[in-house]
Amino acid sequence: MTQSLREMAVAVLTMADGRAKTALSRQHAATWFVARKAGTPLALGHASPPDRPARPDRPELLDPRDVPRRRPGSQQGRIALLHAIAHIELNAVDLNWDMVARFPDIDMPLGFYDDWVKAADEESKHFNLMCDCLEALGSHYGAMPAHAGMWRAAEDTADDILGRLAVVPMVLEARGLDVTPGMIEIFQRAGDERAVEALQIIYAEELGHVAYGSKWFNFLCGREGHDPQPVFLDLVRRYFHSPLRPPFNEEKRAQAGLPPDFYWPLTEPA
Repeated sequence: MTQSLREMAVAVLTMADGRAKTALSRQHAATWFVARKAGTPLALGHASPPDRPARPDRPELLDPRDVPRRRPGSQQGRIALLHAIAHIELNAVDLNWDMVARFPDIDMPLGFYDDWVKAADEESKHFNLMCDCLEALGSHYGAMPAHAGMWRAAEDTADDILGRLAVVPMVLEARGLDVTPGMIEIFQRAGDERAVEALQIIYAEELGHVAYGSKWFNFLCGREGHDPQPVFLDLVRRYFHSPLRPPFNEEKRAQAGLPPDFYWPLTEPA
């Protein structure tokens, strides 16, 4: 019997091993898009996503304050940076599948699910690219501690789809647009072409993920007759627990549908 889309999402969320999780994610994304192309979309269905996704025994998850600082001038520092990115990408896989499964009572067009399944598929690719880079340097995902707070945004917005869209793609992923060019430069200086190529792929595709957040946030605000900008500011102040920090990649943020009045007001404490 064919699984529904939300059942497939929960299957990914409950898979612990990173490589196995991303393989299943990519398999389910392909199944969804084959059915969509054939004009016979899978049922959305109903399934109960876990409060927290399954995780491997390693890496050890630490309070953000206890994660050792990365010094990217050394090879070990660059390995630590790649490990941190891999951890972010694995969490992003789960965040996107959770978006698919979490809000069954909100009536959304099929295009909403197309976007988040595509994003989950791309984040799965990004995780594997980072794992390949780590392994090329004699390391692996799980070899060092990682940030324990990555899932907090999902927990805080578990009952608020607008809050989820505001905080995850439009704040957290938008931050990737700000910092990834600097990370690419670090690996260019080190002559690590594999990492440079992988990060360039991530940078290009993350722009689309931020744009999905902006598109569907504006869609929902428009459907309810709300001005998106003050709603966004209110939600970020409610769910995101620190001011935003410049500098911002204003060009890429604009391409993703994030004008400056969505983020500059958030640089000051509420």
